[in-house]
Amino acid sequence: MVANNHMNNLTTLIKRLEAATSRLEDMASCLDGPSPGPSSGTGIVGADASKAAAPALPAAEPLPRCIEAFDAIISNEVKAFIDISQQLGGLVAPQSKAILKAFEAERKYLLVSTKAKKPEAQPPELFTDLHRASDEINNIRESNRPSPFFNHLSAVAEGVVALGWFFETRPATFVTDTLGGAQFYGNRVLNEYKDKDKIHVEYIQAYYQIYKSLIDYIKEYYPRGVTWNDKDGIDVMDALKQVSSGSQAGTLPTPSPSTSVSKEASGASAPPPPPPPPPPPGPPPVLKGAAAGNDMSAVFDQLNQGSSVTSGLRKVDKSEQTHKNPSLRAQSIVPGSPTGSSRGKSPAPSKKPKPESMRVKKPSRKQLEGNKWLIEHFDNPTGVIEISASLSQSILISRCNKAIIKVNGKANAISVDNCNGVSIIVDSLVSSLEAIKCLKFALQIDGAVPAVMFDQIDGAQVYLNAASLETEVLTSKCTAINLVLPPQEDNEYSDGKECPIPEQIRSYIKDGVVVSEIVDHTG
Repeated sequence: MVANNHMNNLTTLIKRLEAATSRLEDMASCLDGPSPGPSSGTGIVGADASKAAAPALPAAEPLPRCIEAFDAIISNEVKAFIDISQQLGGLVAPQSKAILKAFEAERKYLLVSTKAKKPEAQPPELFTDLHRASDEINNIRESNRPSPFFNHLSAVAEGVVALGWFFETRPATFVTDTLGGAQFYGNRVLNEYKDKDKIHVEYIQAYYQIYKSLIDYIKEYYPRGVTWNDKDGIDVMDALKQVSSGSQAGTLPTPSPSTSVSKEASGASAPPPPPPPPPPPGPPPVLKGAAAGNDMSAVFDQLNQGSSVTSGLRKVDKSEQTHKNPSLRAQSIVPGSPTGSSRGKSPAPSKKPKPESMRVKKPSRKQLEGNKWLIEHFDNPTGVIEISASLSQSILISRCNKAIIKVNGKANAISVDNCNGVSIIVDSLVSSLEAIKCLKFALQIDGAVPAVMFDQIDGAQVYLNAASLETEVLTSKCTAINLVLPPQEDNEYSDGKECPIPEQIRSYIKDGVVVSEIVDHTG
């Protein structure tokens, strides 16, 4: 009996040890991942074991409707533009990919605005990706001016400025006006290739469609500008970190090695993420003459009258018919019409300047292209910018600030455009020097220049020498223009005589002829 009791106790102990071992193996399989074969003592095999061992992933946070609609623009219009650009090839292909980067950066900004309170001053980190994409787009354009695709590249570079709409109180109008700059170059492409190559036409039209869809999107979701989550929002930098980490970006997170399930263990791969939903439908069209409410019975009653619908119209008298009275056609029907008729074209909308946040600082360059020197975008350089020119070479100086430029040799002509505080030293010119829209301009002529033409110049000093006293100076819409004559031994002006160019003209009628005289100011 005693021996039997010991045997029973030993059997019970062995069974308990087997049960404990089985539980430990189950715990180890949950931590290390399921094995492809059957588990020892667990009774769970193959795909069933993977289902039991794999931890459940947290459910993704649903995206706001405004982000889903913006994703639809990226998936449809932007992707279609990229596909056509890849077919076209050349320089437009990398620029189209930069457009995708710009729209993805704008999506990140909009997603942050749905999660964060409006900051007093928006941190520059919000716009880092957008600025990089914008710089890439503009650099592709500026570094490839001789390219046959320059109009293509310029249309894209001008249009990307519209992505700064979130700084505007009327963003849809801003995008519409900015699109005019893109159409200036895009229409050149359409006119050049409309009868040659259809893919160039499709390229520009696909780019236009992006911004047309963006305008409709803004009108629906942000008619008065970007809105922020001031009620339940978090700090803007915390929201930016969440979105940048990818956990709240609206895409499925990449599974880590500890939570991933191999295809061999699970027996099947995870399904791909579903495509973004299409944009929500817009409001239904409203027929003219409909009541303020939803009742359309009055409209259908009028349509069902048949020919009697015109019974209430007044017969037009012959004296009121414009085709029989030419004098009536001269009267303006639409106020402000330039031709006095109802079909006069409305003036083109003025193009708004670029917002400061979207202005790109372009690299300075001094380059000879063919027979033309280009000196551009120098901003307060430390030294003197010197070039040596020949008789067949002309010089273009554009958008420079506080720069000293010296032209050695005898050049053909010089053009100066949109400069501020620029000083130019010239030996001689075959033709003329022309300056447009410059401030605090200075010109020193060491040799001979036939003519100097100023247009919209505010403040200029022109230093002449004995060989350039026959230089003609033509001015238009200019102020504070002074000619400094060289010093002479027989007068008291040892440093040169300063002679102002007249700015005020007096005109009057004499014997049926308009006479204009310079108004001299003395005393």
